[in-house]
Amino acid sequence: MALRLGRREFGADEPVIMAIVNRTPDSFYDKGATFADADAFAAVDRAVSQGAAIIDIGGVKAGPGDEVSAEEEIRRTVDFVARVRELHPDVVISVDTWRHEVGEAVCEAGADLLNDAWGGVDPKLAEVAARHGVGLVCTHAGGARPRTRPHRVGYDDVVADILRVTLGLAERAVELGVRRDAVLIDPGHDFSKNTRHSLEATRRLEEMTATGWPVLVSLSNKDFVGETLDRPVAERLIGTLATTAVSAWLGAQVYRVHEVAETRQVLDMVASIRGTRPPAVARRGLA
Repeated sequence: MALRLGRREFGADEPVIMAIVNRTPDSFYDKGATFADADAFAAVDRAVSQGAAIIDIGGVKAGPGDEVSAEEEIRRTVDFVARVRELHPDVVISVDTWRHEVGEAVCEAGADLLNDAWGGVDPKLAEVAARHGVGLVCTHAGGARPRTRPHRVGYDDVVADILRVTLGLAERAVELGVRRDAVLIDPGHDFSKNTRHSLEATRRLEEMTATGWPVLVSLSNKDFVGETLDRPVAERLIGTLATTAVSAWLGAQVYRVHEVAETRQVLDMVASIRGTRPPAVARRGLA
C-alpha cells in the first residue's frame, strides 16, 4: 500500500526520511540549536536539500523539564508551520505533539501529519487528524504519561504489546475517518522501554512490518543506542546508523532523524543491496 501524506505519495518500498527540527530551547540532542527562527528555517532548508521528504516540528522536548503549556507549544510551532508551508509547498510537514489543541492549530496552519509519540494519551488527537484529513503516527509508549522516563518497566512480551497497542490505535484512527494510507505505526524506541526492550523491538521489527502498516522508527541518537555502546549523545551516530540499516532491511519505511545526509546514504545502500534501487553509477568491470 502506498503511503500518502500531504502532496506526496510514497511507494511501499520507498524509504522516507523525516528530519527533526526542534522549536525548543532544551532538546536533548541539539540543546536548542533550532529554537531561533533563523536557525530553524536554515535547518529545514538544509534537510530538504539533503533528501528529507518530511519535516517533523516539535515544540516540547520529550523528556522531563520545564512545564510547557499548550499555549506556549502553539506559539512555538504554528507560525513556523505556516511559514514552512509557504517556503516548501511540497514537503510533508509533521508536528510532534500529544495535545489535540495543538493538533488543531497546526493543522489549520498547514500541517500534513500529527506525530503522536505518546501513544494516544489524548484520544482527541486522532479525531483532529480525521477532521482535517491529515495523517497520524500511532506510537507505543507503554501507557506512560508525557515527558516521563521509564522506571522498572516490564513486559511479558514487549513486541506483542507493541503490536497490540499500535494496531489498536491505527484501527481506531481509521474508524474515526483518518485515511488508511495516511496512518503509520511506531514501536516507540526508548518510550516506556529499557535498552533491552528497544533492542528486541528492533530485532523483531519484521513482525511490525508484516502487518502491512507503514512503520516509522525514531532511532536517532537515543539512549538505547548510547547504553548499548556506552557512548554519550554526541557519539551515537554510528550506532544510530547501524540500527537504521537493520531497520531498513527488516522493512521500516520512515526514519525520524537528526542527520539527514548520513541516513540517506545508509538507506540508499540498503535499498541497492535489496535490489529496489540501482547503483548511482555502474562503471566497474564494464570498460
